[in-house]
Amino acid sequence: MTSQRTMNGKVALVTGGSRGIGAATAVRLAREGADVAVTYVRGKEDADDVVRAVEALGRRGVALRADSADPEEAAGAVRRAAEELGGLDVLVNNVGVGVLAPLDSLSLADVDRVLAVNVRGVFLASQAAASRMDRGGRIVTVGTCMTQRVPGPGGTLYATSKSALIGLTKALARELGDRGITANIVHPGPIDTDMNPAGGPYAAGQASMTALGRFGAVDDVASVVAYLAGVEAGYVTGAEFSVDGGHAA
Repeated sequence: MTSQRTMNGKVALVTGGSRGIGAATAVRLAREGADVAVTYVRGKEDADDVVRAVEALGRRGVALRADSADPEEAAGAVRRAAEELGGLDVLVNNVGVGVLAPLDSLSLADVDRVLAVNVRGVFLASQAAASRMDRGGRIVTVGTCMTQRVPGPGGTLYATSKSALIGLTKALARELGDRGITANIVHPGPIDTDMNPAGGPYAAGQASMTALGRFGAVDDVASVVAYLAGVEAGYVTGAEFSVDGGHAA
């Protein structure tokens, strides 16, 4: 969806960028010409691997440890990325936690943790990024297909937290539009990752809920994020993009 090297001179931050969709997105943005910072909580080696992949493409990369559940670290990661790489043009809110469990088994600690990372952390990172972005800035948030269709029990808390990001995205689009900054959200469906492998014990059921009958790849999501982060999406804002194989069809 994007032509080669459309992001030369841009700086991007991908939260939760050490593996899965985040790692694929970081490498894709570097391939488009961006310098890229990624955050991680655990798995420094994975984050360093992503940085090496970014650098192998001739771009600058940096790995920053930041826990989005901590309000200071959620906003601080934006500041640190901008300081390390000399500014910020793109924020990809990819970090998230999922607690899938029956409603009556969810504890207050579960609720606080999921909302802290998935909602408050994304809000604070977006707020911090908006204060640093010039015209042409991009905020892209990774949601979930469960905001549009919850196919079974156990997803109440996760769906609640990710659904809040739709409202945040639309409000950011209105708030920042006169500054030429866009905000959009991408909803992945079942994607083949270490956390949710296409060959895992629950994969067949998830695949059967899609129109295509299969899992997607991390690059499927990364390509849409890259489009929204690039110059070709300058008139796209406040929008939702499903990359779900027809899960919501």
